Amino acid sequence: MVLCWWLAGLLVACAAAEPRCRQQLRHLQDSAGIAARLPPRLEGRWVSTGCEVRPGPEFLTRSYLFYANRLFKAFQFYYWDPSCRDPSYSLVIKGKLRLRQASWITRGATEADYHLHKVGIVFHSQKAMREVASWINQTSGEGCSGFLPPGRSWAPGALYEVLSAKTERDCTAALGFAMHELSLVRVERHYQPLLQPQQSGSQLVEELYLGDIHTDWGERLHYRPTGYQRPLQSALHHVHPCPACGIIARADEHHPPILPARAALPMQLSGSWVSTHCEVRPAVLFLTRYFTFHGSNHTWEGHYYHYSDPLCRQPTFTIYASGHYTQGIPSSKVRGGTELAFKVTQARVTPMDQVTVMMLNSSEAGSCGLAGSWSAGVEQDITPTNGCLALGIKLPHTEYELFKTEQDTQERSLLYIGERPTDGSSPDSPDKRPTSYQAPLIQCAAASEEFSNYISLKYVGRKDANGNEALKPLPVAFLLFIALLFLRWD
Repeated sequence: MVLCWWLAGLLVACAAAEPRCRQQLRHLQDSAGIAARLPPRLEGRWVSTGCEVRPGPEFLTRSYLFYANRLFKAFQFYYWDPSCRDPSYSLVIKGKLRLRQASWITRGATEADYHLHKVGIVFHSQKAMREVASWINQTSGEGCSGFLPPGRSWAPGALYEVLSAKTERDCTAALGFAMHELSLVRVERHYQPLLQPQQSGSQLVEELYLGDIHTDWGERLHYRPTGYQRPLQSALHHVHPCPACGIIARADEHHPPILPARAALPMQLSGSWVSTHCEVRPAVLFLTRYFTFHGSNHTWEGHYYHYSDPLCRQPTFTIYASGHYTQGIPSSKVRGGTELAFKVTQARVTPMDQVTVMMLNSSEAGSCGLAGSWSAGVEQDITPTNGCLALGIKLPHTEYELFKTEQDTQERSLLYIGERPTDGSSPDSPDKRPTSYQAPLIQCAAASEEFSNYISLKYVGRKDANGNEALKPLPVAFLLFIALLFLRWD
């Protein structure tokens, strides 16, 4: 009898020891209890949850207030530093937003029209005033050439109008300013478990996804977004803890938020990292990512799980890639970032739906694996064909990357990888190196806990490239059932 109880305990322990990386991927595949309402409800205040980095780079925080009558008032606070502690200038933006129909391009999003009434700027130092005035005087139209006369002294708290619909004056182009992010909108809701040990239950979290910012500065004024930038969260229903949320919600153009100081972390890549949610990239790509970095020999493995829907429930294809990377050096362009070069030497593709299978089987012979041999759920090596032309993969190739690590408010390690070019190209030269970041990955295993050869949790039982059947992870309920059988037979 003692032996049976010991066996039952062992089986339960084995189930509980399921790797955290696999748990997170399973969590994402279950959509993590996320709900999205169409059309979205925007009324209320939405704020950044930390310091954001836009292409350029630009360091900023945002606070957007939407009224029930469709008017809005938005604050954008810009900084000199990546910790958002040294303000440069603030923009106060007023206008009107009208939600339209569900997007035909980006599934799950709502398209919107907006009209700006006025935009004002407040400088927080003489240096900021001199620099911005120089941009506007040199690059703006005839009506803006005398925006601020050279040598004018800084007046703390003074508000200068840079756009007015009434006077038809617009001097914002020199700032690279546009509010096209408002043309694509999505609101997600989920429930966060209460973190205190003595508490039970959960609390509502609402996130506002607005359109992405083009990675090419010259294109951002004309670009209509098809992806999202880092989400804002409801000032009333945000994650906890969130020290930045309250600070940003209480700020205005005269009192920019100064975020709490955070210790700089050394770049520690070793281990495994996984997406925190279903990610959306421009050109309508929905995906989750899972990486393992081996610091001992500077090699890496990456799994990219692609889907056709914004909740990552309908898989289309999976890419496995591997190679090696260089020793990182501090970025001279993006403070707080680390520059690396990644060599991709091997890749494998697994189509997950018939549309992808048909596309791959229609590709030119020798351009993507073995021509005409693709089938759903079966992995194929594309290294012998130097990649896959149909999926835009070239092998071998080198990418020039930007990385950053930090800890969130729960002291979990986060990894930020450089934002992919909006035009779909690859950062294959140093001048194409990113200046902003994608959504963060969370560390799910330290270097000593790395595991590779991840088995798809959704398509278990499929055969791999060698014809072997993939093993299916045993669910907890099944393990408990076996344990109970042993107890009954004793």
